[in-house]
Amino acid sequence: MPILTQTASLVVGSCERLLTQDCLLCGAASGRCLLCAACEADLPRLPGQRCPRCALPTPHGEVCGRCLAKPPYYDRALVAFRYAFPLDKLVQSFKYGHRLALGRYFGRQLAALTGESLADLIVPLPLHPQRLRQRGFNQALELARPVGKAWQMPIDVRSCQRIRDTPAQADLPWRERAKNVRGAFHCAADFTGKRLLLVDDVMTTGASLGELAQTLKRHGAAHVTLLVLARALPPA
Repeated sequence: MPILTQTASLVVGSCERLLTQDCLLCGAASGRCLLCAACEADLPRLPGQRCPRCALPTPHGEVCGRCLAKPPYYDRALVAFRYAFPLDKLVQSFKYGHRLALGRYFGRQLAALTGESLADLIVPLPLHPQRLRQRGFNQALELARPVGKAWQMPIDVRSCQRIRDTPAQADLPWRERAKNVRGAFHCAADFTGKRLLLVDDVMTTGASLGELAQTLKRHGAAHVTLLVLARALPPA
C-alpha cells in the first residue's frame, strides 16, 4: 500500500469529509480523518528535553551550547514534530503535491502548541514572488491560517517580503545556508514592542527563520517566537 493514497486529493480537511476515507499513510479506514489514530500516534516526535531557543535535543532541556555561544535572533522555538519518515512524505505531499488539506491538518497541530497570550501577530515566512508563482501558494501561510483562526490572532502577509530569490535551502550544505539567505528579507512595518509568531513548515539550520527574525528585531519586535511544524536534526 503506498504511503500516500489517491484519496488525498479528494479530502477537504482532517475530519471534514462527509464520506469515509482511508488513512493517507497506511490505507486503513480512518473515518472522516486524514490519518487513522494509530498512524497519527506514530508520527515522529522530538525528545521532551530540548533547547528552548532552537528545539534541538539537550540532556536536561537546557539551552544548547550553540545558542549559548551565538544566541539566535529569535527567542523561542515551538515545534510539533521531528522531520523524519513518514512525516517528511506528508510534508512533501503538502508542499509539492498541492494537498492543501494537509496544511489545515498540520496547522491545527501547531495551534495546539500556542496560546492567545503568546503573541500579538502572526508572520508567515514569505516566499519570493517567483517561487510563489511556481508553487501557487505559500505553505507557511496555509499553516498559519488555522492558528490565527483558533486564537483569533491576526496574520500579517504584507509587511515582510522576500526580496532575493535564493537557491532552495534544501539543495545546499548546512554550512552554506546562512550565507545564502543573508539580506533576503525586507520589512516595511514598525513592530516596536510587538510579540511576533513566525511560522514555517520545516526548520533545519534555522537560517531563513533566523534571518527574518533579525529583520523583525531591527524593526522593533520585542519578542519573536518560532512556530514550526517539524525540526530536522543534525547529521550524527
